[in-house]
Amino acid sequence: MSQIRKASVSRKTKETDITIEINLDGSGKAAIDTGIGFFDHMLDAFARHSGYDLTVKAVGDLHVDGHHLVEDAGIVLGQAMAEALGDKRGIARFGEARIPMDEALAEVAVDISGRSFLVMKADFYAPVIGTYSTQMTKHFFESLASAAGINMNMKVEGDNDHHKTEALFKAFAYAMKRATVIEGQEIKSTKGVL
Repeated sequence: MSQIRKASVSRKTKETDITIEINLDGSGKAAIDTGIGFFDHMLDAFARHSGYDLTVKAVGDLHVDGHHLVEDAGIVLGQAMAEALGDKRGIARFGEARIPMDEALAEVAVDISGRSFLVMKADFYAPVIGTYSTQMTKHFFESLASAAGINMNMKVEGDNDHHKTEALFKAFAYAMKRATVIEGQEIKSTKGVL
């Protein structure tokens, strides 16, 4: 592979200070520190199952709540993915996965099209998992999709919010792994660009 598919992106605001490093051709190694335990667990699962190496160093105004940090982490991760993908030459472009976790079943389909859109069908019963707000799952993926230029369709069913959220992150990981695999030298678009 001639293209080095790595990126390091930082973003600092009055609310958060985040640096993310990603290697799309890694081995699933992760070093995650956001101050939100369950979110760390989800990002670690994403790295492990996508095969991407991922380092996330994030601090934020957690005395308010986790909203700004999770949202900004989605933005920075999306920017890092977009930078690492470059012109997207040779990628499969499309990926999908169905991942069960106990009673939960998540389905995710992605199109790395350069056009962002998110459809998510997920109902959560509890307001939080640990200190992580369940409302932030959709917002994280919205922020990521927008920054990365990815079209994503996600849904999950089940009874346990931990299982449902983790199944979504793992299904997203496998969908992205399949969409970013190099299949040739062409850009898979009738437009000639993604």
